[in-house]
Amino acid sequence: MSRKADRTARGRGSQIRPANRFGGPSYEDDFEQLESDPEGLDEHLVALRNLPTEYLPDHSRSVVSRNDSPDIPFTYSLNPYRGCQHGCSYCYARPTHEYLGWDAGLDFEAKILVKEDAPDLLRAFLSRPGWVPEPIVMSGVTDPYQPGERRFRITRRCLEVMAEFRQPVSIITKNALILRDRELLEVMASENLVHVNVSMTTLQADLSRSMEPRTSIPSARLRAIRALSELGVPVRVLIAPVIPGLNDSEIPAILQSARESGATDAGFQILRLPLAVAPIFQEWLGREQPGRQAKVEQRIRTMRDGRLNSVEFGKRMRGEGEMARRIGDVFRLFARKYGLDGGLPPHDSSRFRSPTAESDQLWLF
Repeated sequence: MSRKADRTARGRGSQIRPANRFGGPSYEDDFEQLESDPEGLDEHLVALRNLPTEYLPDHSRSVVSRNDSPDIPFTYSLNPYRGCQHGCSYCYARPTHEYLGWDAGLDFEAKILVKEDAPDLLRAFLSRPGWVPEPIVMSGVTDPYQPGERRFRITRRCLEVMAEFRQPVSIITKNALILRDRELLEVMASENLVHVNVSMTTLQADLSRSMEPRTSIPSARLRAIRALSELGVPVRVLIAPVIPGLNDSEIPAILQSARESGATDAGFQILRLPLAVAPIFQEWLGREQPGRQAKVEQRIRTMRDGRLNSVEFGKRMRGEGEMARRIGDVFRLFARKYGLDGGLPPHDSSRFRSPTAESDQLWLF
């Protein structure tokens, strides 16, 4: 194997560090300076290939965010982590790491901020006298069941708080780790308090491992859909993102497999490439799918008015033009065919209760 072939961070979706749009230092490997120092080069390459994940404390003073975007179908969300080990090359959340002074590439995957106080902050939020219960989404930005959740169990503890308050919640994940909490989710589902949305991009294990390296493989996600459905948990499959020229042809098969596994509703979202996500995805595409790169980029541009991304509400999630209409038509046709177009049963917000209000304990929040 050549030295050039070894210059990759294993298990990472990005292999670059785009400059932070807010300024500050940027870094680029300069291997030529080490060519005369074979030992130093080998040491550097080993460190690069085995880039460790760092877990850092996040001392946020609030944990529930309010969303005002008109094309996002929820108002409140909770993200236990910032950054995501899943390393999806297309992840629209990557630029959020730039607010922290890091890059949207490898830093987003390897520097994970952990909100260890999230369960207590959530309890304080739900205990406010002015809280009118409505569903809270976990997570909306980064995956609540990314690998670090095995260690920190923050998502689990937040769900325990929600179950105690009988607070409705919708979960979005692409990790079968969610099955660890199946007993809790079963109880919440019996009270119409929980929906689970499982994101599927492909049924091809090799494509998934390349494009979203630390997520669960497609067959594991389908098993999770089946297991949760058998417990009575309402499950929606999300084909997100749809990448024209890469996975759009899989829409019918994904919907069929999801239905056969027990999902009862489906949704989709067209690929978004905001800010630094564009060069990260383009680098991945050229490295892993070079024969498709030109076609994929051209089709993305046909849906984005000649650009790689659109920020316009109403268009950024669905795209525009003939290609976008065709994808939408195919999705709706097969969602209807497989009975995945009826929505999920509504959450029951009437069950909400504040345990603190039923006791003599007073809160200072």
